[in-house]
This record gives sequence, C-alpha cells and structure tokens, in this order.
Amino acid sequence: MSKKRKLSVVLLMAIILTLLGGCIKKFNASGYTKAILDVSYKNKTDQYIELTGASEKEAQKIFEKNMDTTMKAFEALNFPEEMEKKYRKLFEVLSKNVKYTVGEAVEDKERNFTVDVSIKPITIFGDTYGEFQKQAKSYAEEVSNDVLNGAEMPSDEVMQNNVYQIYYNILKSTIEAGIPYGDTETVTVHVNKSDGNVYEIPKEDVKTLHDKMISQNTTK
Repeated sequence: MSKKRKLSVVLLMAIILTLLGGCIKKFNASGYTKAILDVSYKNKTDQYIELTGASEKEAQKIFEKNMDTTMKAFEALNFPEEMEKKYRKLFEVLSKNVKYTVGEAVEDKERNFTVDVSIKPITIFGDTYGEFQKQAKSYAEEVSNDVLNGAEMPSDEVMQNNVYQIYYNILKSTIEAGIPYGDTETVTVHVNKSDGNVYEIPKEDVKTLHDKMISQNTTK
C-alpha cells in the first residue's frame, strides 16, 4: 500500500471515529431524573420521549397513572363519582405545581449515578387541617342543633359527603389564594444501571421523592 493510500485510510478512520464520537453520548443521569419528574408530575413529555424513545401516548400515561395511584389512596373514603372527579382535578393542579431543582449527577466506579434533587414541599394539607377540623366541628354542631329542633337526622352518607365538600372547598380556596410551600429539602436519588444496560431509579427513591413533593403531614 502506497504512503498516499495509507494516509487516505488513516484520515478516513479519523473522520469515522470523530463522527462516532459525536453520536455516542454519555448517559445524562441528571437529565433523565428531571425528565422522569417532569413527565410524572407536570405531564411534560418532550424530554422523556427524547431520552427514552417512548411514544407520546406512552409518556402521557405516566402522568395519568400517577394520578390514578393518588386517587387509589382515597378509595376507602368512597367518594361519589362527581366528588372524585373534583378532587382529582384539584390533585392534578397540585401535582403540576410541585417545585424541584435537579442537580448535577455524580458517577461512581460501577457507572451508577447519584443526583441531588432539591424540593420545596407543598404543605397545603398541614396548613389547612386546623381549619378543616374547625369547619367540620361547626357542621356537626349545626346538624346536632337542627335535630334537637325537630329536623330529620341526615344519613351517614349525606353527612360524609358534606364533610368531603367542606374539605374540598378549603383546599380549592387555598390553591386559588396561593399554594403554600415549606423549606427546601434535598433528596439524593440513585440512578442505577440494571440488566440490559438500562438505567432506572429504585422504587424506594421514587417513594421518598413522592412523599416530599406534597407533604401529607397534618401536625404542626
């Protein structure tokens, strides 16, 4: 092979390697974590679709599934259908207004990552629980006085639904006035490589993030 021929081959290989280097991107653990949070809580699908190759329909199902899981926690309350729809819309608003900042990823020797996520938790349940107790007690006293004055005792279902409506009204008015947030908390999320060279966030980390986003603490 002539020197000119060898030089052409070397140059060609250099160009190919340069092109391949542009195509092979290091896994973006920070971007992946943000994409998961965005699609799960805010129904923002673009980055998730870009990073995972999922379809728009598949991505949108993640938000819907998250809402289904949220509502499942209230199954024991036996919401009437219309009341359930109202609460679901309310929780969708809360979900889309969660606040978080995803930090830079740190890679370890096994090529797994940790990512710090700073969260300002929504504190609406703790902030409104006292008012809910006050109004629920007032309603109970009102019913009791009405019965003592000769009115018919409402059924348990009617009273229960009225209490749900009281709490819904409190939550809705609080959201309209401005969703309350607590102090920033940081959660370290692990992004681990599983079989098949696929990265995923462990379930326990997902649960920790979820519990922090919207605080269920009703004690002050």
